Amino acid sequence: MSARVHDVNKALGVAPEFVVDPALLDAISPSGDRGGIVLGSGLQGEPLTVSALRATPTRIVLVGGLYLSRQVAMRAMAVGAWVVISTGRPTAWHVLSNAAGQQPNGQPSPLVQIRRLSPVELPRPSEDAPLLVVLDGGPTPQDLFPPRSPWQTTVYVLPYLHPQAAALANAADLVLMQRLPQGQAELAARIWRLPPQMMRQLTTLKDDQIVALGRNLWRPLRLVTTPKEKQILGPIRRGD
Repeated sequence: MSARVHDVNKALGVAPEFVVDPALLDAISPSGDRGGIVLGSGLQGEPLTVSALRATPTRIVLVGGLYLSRQVAMRAMAVGAWVVISTGRPTAWHVLSNAAGQQPNGQPSPLVQIRRLSPVELPRPSEDAPLLVVLDGGPTPQDLFPPRSPWQTTVYVLPYLHPQAAALANAADLVLMQRLPQGQAELAARIWRLPPQMMRQLTTLKDDQIVALGRNLWRPLRLVTTPKEKQILGPIRRGD
């Protein structure tokens, strides 16, 4: 059985359709979904939204550089999420705390918290205040903040695929991958049992292209950056 899902449309016109398995409705969804964030555009230029913040504990794996992970975090902030970043390179994430602004008393906004790579108490997530935890712990991170409650999403930032991260990557609800070198693409093919043409596509993605991968999902898309994001994050790029 399949279901028809509308790609997100910025205007009021009729959006194009594509056919997916019903299980994907939790991963790719219309803009009306509360936790939906516009990630990029499809091959025809149609905006695509990812349901990154939802009533089910969610794991997202990002394989690529800081640009992609910081943009996803900023998009989550834009829809009202708390963002907790656990990282060994805090200076690389200061742009997000700066973007969050200040409280009336001049203190940094609590909506973005940058922490060390160690367990900490997390804000309690809810539908009105979902939580995005970013674990930036290298290619084989410890699972310090597994999503255990509704409205919590944990994002695992992998600079590259490592065989020891295969179990973590395979357990993700959604994987977003930038261009991979040949050896990395071959490892991805083994992890997700990709056919040769999909493996080859991973090696030919442009710097502003990614692939969204999930159960019965393979969706190439193009990253889109707003002028404000470009001021904060710089131009779209691959790598750190």
